[in-house]
Amino acid sequence: MGDVLLANPPAVELGLVQGSRVDERAGKVAEQVRASGEVMLVDLSPLDRGARSGRGPTAVLGEVRPLGDEFTVVEASDESDAVRLEATRRDFVANVSHELKTPVGAMALLAEAVLDAADDPHEVRRFGTKILNEANRLGTLVTELIALSRLQGAERLPELATVSVDKVITEALDRCRLAAESANIRITADPPSGLLLHGDATLLVTALSNLLDNAVSYSQPGSPVSISRRLEDGYVEIAVTDRGLGIDPEHQQRVFERFFRIDQARSRSTGGTGLGLAIVKHVAANHGGEVHLWSKPGTGSTFTLRIPAHPDSPQHQARTLPTPEYVGGST
Repeated sequence: MGDVLLANPPAVELGLVQGSRVDERAGKVAEQVRASGEVMLVDLSPLDRGARSGRGPTAVLGEVRPLGDEFTVVEASDESDAVRLEATRRDFVANVSHELKTPVGAMALLAEAVLDAADDPHEVRRFGTKILNEANRLGTLVTELIALSRLQGAERLPELATVSVDKVITEALDRCRLAAESANIRITADPPSGLLLHGDATLLVTALSNLLDNAVSYSQPGSPVSISRRLEDGYVEIAVTDRGLGIDPEHQQRVFERFFRIDQARSRSTGGTGLGLAIVKHVAANHGGEVHLWSKPGTGSTFTLRIPAHPDSPQHQARTLPTPEYVGGST
């Protein structure tokens, strides 16, 4: 392999050049290029990338082309972001495929059971109810996938308007009332505040409803769930607190990931899609806000939605909310 005649700083940063020597893989390909005169690609990714702690590139692609009869030029590019994006895409497709396959497969089996029990009205009704539940679950999953896709995409939010925080809370409570009553859980709310936001009311109601649904789903029958609001440092904070199972520290950073579930069996039994908290996170981000989590196993959890307050929001005396160290969820 020949000597390196010229190398810029990025060539060193990407590991293409070490001292006065070129990466052995690039050198071998350079010899082939000099012999053939054809442009060739070479993988220059760090050999120890599996042991890396996230510092430096994890995927490097080199392009080697001839320069005259005796020289070659090697250009290296950091493909780490593209590789991570592709891995995320593959994981997402795999997760979606699995989540769609489950209710579709269940409906197929239940439909066969209905046909076998055609002469038994009671069994037909029982299986029919299960088919309806699976169909509703599938419909919810598709709806939330579409919503999440729009929130993560380049689409701008619809025309923003002045939104009443009190109205958002009232509508979210109305959406969750039936589920709470069925679980024998009472949701309490603090008094109206008159606080205002600049945002999309429908998305904010959806985000808050998801937080309430999550609190109800992971609470024991008879345990309380509360919702409170306050103005803090120019942000409206809406907190949903439950006295449920709590979340282990190792899971707290992941609860806002798509399809992440702490308890797969409980999530399926409650009809959860694994997308609710991801939607909350992106609704908050699209409004210039964030969502925080405090949780202690065996004690419960508090999810706090923080959205910039409208300039016309009245000065509202801050109520006492849980003030432990916040965890995860911001973007």
